[in-house]
Amino acid sequence: MWAASCLASCCAACACDACRTVVSGISRRSARIAYCGLFALSLIVSWILREVAAPLMEKIPWINHFHQTPDREWFETDAVLRVSLGNFMFFTILAIFMIGVKNQKDPRDNVHHGGWMMKVICWCILVILMFFLPNGIISFYEASSKFGSGLFLLVQVVLLLDFVHRWNDKWVGYDEQFWYMALLVVSLVCYVAAFSFSGLLFYLFTPSGHDCGLNTFFIVMTLIFVFVFAIVTLHPSVSGSILPSSVVSLYCMYLCYSGLASEPRDYECNGLHRHSRAVSSSSLGIGLLTTVLSVVYSAVRAGSSTTLLSPPSSPRAGSGKPLLPLDKADEHHEETEKSKSKPVTYSYSFFHLIFSLASMYSAMLLTGWSTSVGESGKLVDVGWPSVWVRIMTSWATAALFVWSLVAPILFPDREF
Repeated sequence: MWAASCLASCCAACACDACRTVVSGISRRSARIAYCGLFALSLIVSWILREVAAPLMEKIPWINHFHQTPDREWFETDAVLRVSLGNFMFFTILAIFMIGVKNQKDPRDNVHHGGWMMKVICWCILVILMFFLPNGIISFYEASSKFGSGLFLLVQVVLLLDFVHRWNDKWVGYDEQFWYMALLVVSLVCYVAAFSFSGLLFYLFTPSGHDCGLNTFFIVMTLIFVFVFAIVTLHPSVSGSILPSSVVSLYCMYLCYSGLASEPRDYECNGLHRHSRAVSSSSLGIGLLTTVLSVVYSAVRAGSSTTLLSPPSSPRAGSGKPLLPLDKADEHHEETEKSKSKPVTYSYSFFHLIFSLASMYSAMLLTGWSTSVGESGKLVDVGWPSVWVRIMTSWATAALFVWSLVAPILFPDREF
């Protein structure tokens, strides 16, 4: 017994030393990666509790206060929502605290980049405290998460449009035949992939012998969007590039597939159910990994955007100052101001807000958008709410892309 106690103490001490070493090694440049790691940890904890916490939660009186104990799936969903709420509170508090940080002389800049041991401890405390909250608060958070998830998907769309336009401008800016050919090849590949994707969708989700009018409507609408993108882009008044149009077309087709694949497995028009009657743990693991990568990439990309998130004082945002100083006095004054405070390169507050919305989105993915327990028990991101969220996101993507093309023509005096 004494030997076991010593061994446990040594293991605990080694674990604490390891954690201390890791958090002390986080620098300014790796802070965003560390936040992503903490967010990924929350998803792993949610996944584990989703699988093992139900028997324990059934014994907690303020959670299981029902006359008749709910099914196991109810407790699994509740565990995921409570971890998500703790994660949401952690990043929301940071987002509020970081409002107004404009330069690195602000003491809150050190809070954003440092104090990782304390942050991890606070995160653990918040997650644990969520399991002491009454069910009414969790239900309210569940309902709010549906709206927060929609906002997160909208941010994803805006970032995608920003990315494809910057990609096109960069290659066109080289003004060389090689890059023009590269634009053409990539565009053709995207269009071929989009139309091939549409054929696969018709094959999988409109099986013969069944009335699948809704699925046919979704696929045809997406194909119409593809043609509208090309027509508007090639219109003489727009004079756009075919690369953004092709990339957005492929993305809309993917969103259509993602929405149709989220239909209930027992739905007769979901052709995937013929190939996956039973979803194995490995398949669920792959689905969760894809979800993690998607959410983390969106958060990092949002926190790195130079147009959407950079504060006015940021050198990336452009402050409207002259390229050359007027005289030596102005140059000396500018150097003095620059040495006093270096502006931040992105909005810390908005960066944490993205993680808050991503926490809501990931909770909806892991609970199947909190549909009926029989439908959301063992499948990641499956259910009719998920279908409509993905389809509406596809339509919003189409609308925003067309707007980005025609807005400069409709409002020539405004800068877009």
